[in-house]
Amino acid sequence: MQNPFQNGMTQLDKVAKIKDFGDEFITRLRQPDRDIIISIPVKMDDGSMKIFEGYRVEYNNTLGPYKGGIRYHQDTEINEVKALAFWMTLKCAVAGIPMGGGKGGITVDPKELSKIELERLSRGWVQKLSDVLGPKKDVPAPDVNTTPEIMAWMSDEYTKITGDETGATFTGKPLDKGGSAGRGPATGLGGFYVFDSLRTQIGLPDKCKVVVQGFGNVGSNAAQIFIENGHTIIAISDSKGGVYNENGLDLEKLTEHKKKTGSLADFEGSKNLTNEELLETECDLLIPAAFENQLTNTNADKVRAKAILELANGPITPEADEILFKKSIPVVPDILANSGGVTVSYFEWDQNLKGEHWSEKEVFNKLLPMMNDAAQKTFKKAKEYSTDLRRGAFIVALERIQAKM
Repeated sequence: MQNPFQNGMTQLDKVAKIKDFGDEFITRLRQPDRDIIISIPVKMDDGSMKIFEGYRVEYNNTLGPYKGGIRYHQDTEINEVKALAFWMTLKCAVAGIPMGGGKGGITVDPKELSKIELERLSRGWVQKLSDVLGPKKDVPAPDVNTTPEIMAWMSDEYTKITGDETGATFTGKPLDKGGSAGRGPATGLGGFYVFDSLRTQIGLPDKCKVVVQGFGNVGSNAAQIFIENGHTIIAISDSKGGVYNENGLDLEKLTEHKKKTGSLADFEGSKNLTNEELLETECDLLIPAAFENQLTNTNADKVRAKAILELANGPITPEADEILFKKSIPVVPDILANSGGVTVSYFEWDQNLKGEHWSEKEVFNKLLPMMNDAAQKTFKKAKEYSTDLRRGAFIVALERIQAKM
């Protein structure tokens, strides 16, 4: 597997070639402020003791407190967390919010733990890191396999340890525990706003045929939002594989089918396909909404989408970027396309600190102009430097960080 942190550094080097930020600034951005590896002892239900490895990378806090999710996955390791923390730093800067970048994780398959074990593990992560977290220091959030309920446990544990009652140290909490309205669909909705803002500029039709990789929170919400806005989802997949119907998929029925059977396969009126085939399906818009390193130098030349919207973090490797650029397939990069999630997380933090609660309508009304602004600034920079949207977004972010630094 490609080291995602190396990919992030390659992206940084490419940007430094087209705009001179000065060596000192780039050198500083090549290392996180700190990376922390912890061991979390958990008493298992059978009475045995198991040690899990956990992480928090605090990458850069020039613009504000470190911000970034916590990922529970069996493949999570320090280089992945470092890469995600680096991208978070840029994402907050592109979105124009006063936060820095961080990321956390635990190497674990949460499906193998009971609910009680999961709660002990989650509280254990906070116990080991409570001294570096805080509303003005480091504000975690959910990521892959972490839920509002897990955030509630963590927030509760933090309050117990520190006495901080604001609830502003963790975002992505349940609504009744200080969470923000609109957080669930925020990443998918923000992605749609960015797409809608750039659609004509990247040469896409009014009504698009869309392929989505990923059926988790982000992928399924995005698919739903695109359908509600008159676009057609012709293929979608989860980790096991996907389904295709050129006339469009009925998402509601598909969700029911997955609940019943445990997978998307064999959905009535559709054709099964592998994740590899899905990425190569002809469409107007391809949305990778799963994991990093999905499009690489081995399959990028087989992509038959007119444009790509990255809702996952780092789904396209630097080599694949070059291939897609040569094929004139615009890529709306992750640090712009999926920044709706962190923007609404920032809104939650802001509400907690002020003791306010905004309606879903208020949240979305604040989100839309921020996403439009970020999208248009990115497009303008890419044009100004005759480069792709990824490098355009990097330049927007790096200029903001450098100005503050």
